[in-house]
Amino acid sequence: MSASKSSLAALTLGAIGVVYGDIGTSVLYAVKEVFHTGHVELTPANVYGVLSIFVWTLTSIVSLKYVTLVLRADNNGEGGLVAMLALAAQSVKDRPELRKWMLLVGIFGTCLFYGDGVITPAISVLSAVEGLEVVSPTFKKAVIPLTLVILFGLFAVQKHGTAGIGKFFGPITLLWFITISVLGISHIATHPEILWALSPHHALLFIWKYPGVTFVILGAVVLCVTGGEALYADMGHFGKTPIRVAWFSVVMPALMLNYFGQGALLLASPESVSNPFFNMAPDWALIPLVILATAATVIASQALISGAFSVTKQVIQLGYLPRLRVWHTSIKDTGQIYIPFVNWSLFVLIVLAVALFKSSSNLAAAYGIAVTLDMLITTVLTFFVIRYGWGYPLALCIASTGCFFLIDLAFFSSNLLKLADGGWFPLLIGGAVFLLMTTWQEGRRLLNESLKENSIDLRGFLDSIFLAPPARVEGTAVFLTARPGVVPNALLHNLKHNKVLHAHNVFVNVRSQEVPWVGLADRLEIEQLGHDAWQVIVSYGFKNDPDLPFALEQLKSRGVSLDPMTTSYFLSRDIVVPTIGSGMAFWREKLFSQMHRNASGAAEFLNLPNNSVVELGSKIEI
Repeated sequence: MSASKSSLAALTLGAIGVVYGDIGTSVLYAVKEVFHTGHVELTPANVYGVLSIFVWTLTSIVSLKYVTLVLRADNNGEGGLVAMLALAAQSVKDRPELRKWMLLVGIFGTCLFYGDGVITPAISVLSAVEGLEVVSPTFKKAVIPLTLVILFGLFAVQKHGTAGIGKFFGPITLLWFITISVLGISHIATHPEILWALSPHHALLFIWKYPGVTFVILGAVVLCVTGGEALYADMGHFGKTPIRVAWFSVVMPALMLNYFGQGALLLASPESVSNPFFNMAPDWALIPLVILATAATVIASQALISGAFSVTKQVIQLGYLPRLRVWHTSIKDTGQIYIPFVNWSLFVLIVLAVALFKSSSNLAAAYGIAVTLDMLITTVLTFFVIRYGWGYPLALCIASTGCFFLIDLAFFSSNLLKLADGGWFPLLIGGAVFLLMTTWQEGRRLLNESLKENSIDLRGFLDSIFLAPPARVEGTAVFLTARPGVVPNALLHNLKHNKVLHAHNVFVNVRSQEVPWVGLADRLEIEQLGHDAWQVIVSYGFKNDPDLPFALEQLKSRGVSLDPMTTSYFLSRDIVVPTIGSGMAFWREKLFSQMHRNASGAAEFLNLPNNSVVELGSKIEI
């Protein structure tokens, strides 16, 4: 029992550090931005109303929607939009047209994650460093350069992994939550009546009195739930219980106390509205608070960067992006990966965002559209999971998701008002990634169709060549095929040029399934083709690490031993030739051709030994 409690405590501390870093640092800018819009007059009644809206936004979106409902939709223990998308797609697999559109919507939601991955680190670190302006206005010129230096350092250490520094994430973020709680309590003590903002009637009165203003400021209020999606995305790392315990025991109380403390400060000192968070601190604590805030925002950014690596790997496994070079930064934790292309692409875009928007207030205008649209998509996918996957009655499904749909829709609609002020930026990033993903997926479909048109039946081909068999050489040849049951180009080239056939021949088709994990017991489907040849289908989940030699060790029970010294892996390295006519637009075919050419090699992706790989190329028109 004590070991179990110890494990829960450790996981809860880890969840505080990784899952809640983003939402925990929203206190830096959320209240400031609501009043910074200029739409809300700073009066006591309005302070109560705004704080009440904050309280019930956190309660409805985070506590009820994510912690209570969405965390239940686990895909074999995994969470996140990709896992939810796979779960929803499985739920409607007997409705192909609905499934097709659902996949498109879900993939677009995944693309928006990259837009969020650019804005969130930029606004978080910039808002923390802006605390120096409260210390002294002379520091203003140093804010942007210092922010960029910190962000560069963060991205530069990614290739070394987070195993070494990750153990400090939980304690530092816990210290952050304790600090913001103490700051809040110190000001609540001077105006304890601010706690009446807990009552929803203050929010309702504000909405009733200022419906138009309420709609406008929802675009700023949404800042208080930044990182809400991380609750679900990190479920596979920590589990539901630690995430729920961390939220209700530490994170939510700390956020509430700090927001009420900022409200109390504004009642006592309205001029503090310029930066209510840092103005809560006494002068002697400002610099330590800026340092702690910067550390907390770096940790929050780290969680999002790691999430971008994980999501990219999952999307590659599902077939929506070309293979990219993936480094494993830990020998113990397979989930710790580093993707150089994603890392430096994010950094370049973040530098662009900081240089373009120049302040956290301007970045706040860019934040919101991508996140609220993601929240809306999550709600829609949840409906299909609980209706068709779990089989709950329609009325109950509409009631449980309909309320959240209306709330998400209100926030998304409000954020659309910020489209011209910066909301276009994350949408542009998400749209560009969506174009790449759909181009890759459609290009692969056209490529497979082209291969199918010119394909030769494998079993019939083997029967025909053994009427006058070629010379046989010792060892095993493993041929990778795009489709099972057809002759791979590499075999045709090998017979044409080398005029030999290996003693054992294994034809392998690698498939990605819409589940996080495929166990070893379900990894292989094996079919005997005769003539010492086998057709093998190897299945992986979108969170599995492909390792083909390891998977093929199961063939030993069939009498095929893959001795590394006598096994050769034959790959077809196809060159895609775009053609004007049917298929995609010519420019998209050229884009696909470029992506196909630059994709990481299958040998590296499947963990094949370098000294045993033979690549034979051919040109294919699409």
